[in-house]
Amino acid sequence: MVVSYKETKPLDIVMKNIKLTLWGLFLGLSALWLLADSLLPAPFTYFSFRGVFVQYTGLLLMGAMSLAMILAARPKWLEPRLNGLDKMYRLHKWLGISTLVLGVIHWWWAQGTKWMVGWGWLVKPARKGAGPGGPGGPGMGADTLAEWLRSQRGLAENIGEWAFYAAVVLLVLALVKRFPYHRFVQTHKWLAALYLLLVYHALILFKAEYWSQPVGWALALLLLGGTVAAWLVLSRRVGAGRKVAGRIESLTYYPELQVLETAIQLEPGWAGHTAGQFAFATSDQGEGAHPYTIASAWEPESRRIVFITKALGDHTSRLREKLKVGAGVVVEGPYGCFDFNDRQPLQIWIGAGIGITPFIARMKQLAARPGQQSIHLFHPTAEYSEAAIAKLRADAAAAGVHLHLLVSPRDGLLDGERIRQAVPDWRQASLWFCGPPAFGQALRQDFQAQGMAAERFHQELFQMR
Repeated sequence: MVVSYKETKPLDIVMKNIKLTLWGLFLGLSALWLLADSLLPAPFTYFSFRGVFVQYTGLLLMGAMSLAMILAARPKWLEPRLNGLDKMYRLHKWLGISTLVLGVIHWWWAQGTKWMVGWGWLVKPARKGAGPGGPGGPGMGADTLAEWLRSQRGLAENIGEWAFYAAVVLLVLALVKRFPYHRFVQTHKWLAALYLLLVYHALILFKAEYWSQPVGWALALLLLGGTVAAWLVLSRRVGAGRKVAGRIESLTYYPELQVLETAIQLEPGWAGHTAGQFAFATSDQGEGAHPYTIASAWEPESRRIVFITKALGDHTSRLREKLKVGAGVVVEGPYGCFDFNDRQPLQIWIGAGIGITPFIARMKQLAARPGQQSIHLFHPTAEYSEAAIAKLRADAAAAGVHLHLLVSPRDGLLDGERIRQAVPDWRQASLWFCGPPAFGQALRQDFQAQGMAAERFHQELFQMR
């Protein structure tokens, strides 16, 4: 069975949906919170404002971190709604940055105020009695529960503070591209443990009366979803139902390109994939799973899957020496919605460098099951390998695809004008791009300036951090 998706959404619409999801979370939680409280308490003083603002920022912080944790579990049902795991991880990154910013704001108002009191800059008002129902006022229920919650406040504050410090370090490391990917994978999962500590912090310190109102219900659902996701991450159960074991069947290295082609024979259980999707492959448990675009069509009879990787970092540079024919590999997936589905009579493909990979898979698919669309494939590359290009030409011929090869030292750089000159009917086309993000953005802006509708430009955002 081959996984199928609805018609692929264009990049502009996808990015708008991601932004709407992000701001929808914050605006939705803010609206629910304003039904329960106010940022203008009476009487309005520094400390009265601080009390409600710490609650409000804590709500947004835990909401963002909870959704980020849910996305980290790679839920299958969310992928088509956000148009692919690559887009989900873009949202995950934005949520992580939001968590970092909100965490600093929340920490400063909570901790900075204590410092200013200690420095003599502020005078803390006398504490009022908690009253029946616990620290948040009435409605907590039994006195014993309220008393227990009060006894946990100091511990919850300390845990929250130190968990925040550790989370800041891990979040900053995740944003530093020079930090090795395998170290990132090893350290980033500990955010799940810190998240669970912050859940305890939130449950104890969130105002008691909020829990009986819609804002409390919404937060409870987010915390529950995040807790389940954190357990999946810590127990290494993420994607467990989509993992299939296999063995390396062949390894082909192209030295001119520094590219390795790895063919894997999968055991029964792979659900199938469409061209343009990717998967996570684990060949070394210490290294962890790495994402690779699939470069083969799926044939259930052969159960063979191919990855093409370029030596771009510490891990991919070592693959040629580490991988051996016959070695075991675990493949998880498939993921992604870059699936070439649209209704345009003409498609323009641009596979820059190693970005050619999804187009190779699509050509192999078309060779077995021809389509009705006319297709022009542009492959700009700085390196040239006669053996690799011979395979590419053969794939294009078998699929009926018009191949335009540009070796930059010889042919110069590819731009929108060269594409339009080569494809006079480009106004009837959709454009599918995989390659460096800046190049894709430049092409998108160029074609839109020439009148191409935004909904016809499709781009894979293949960045997992």
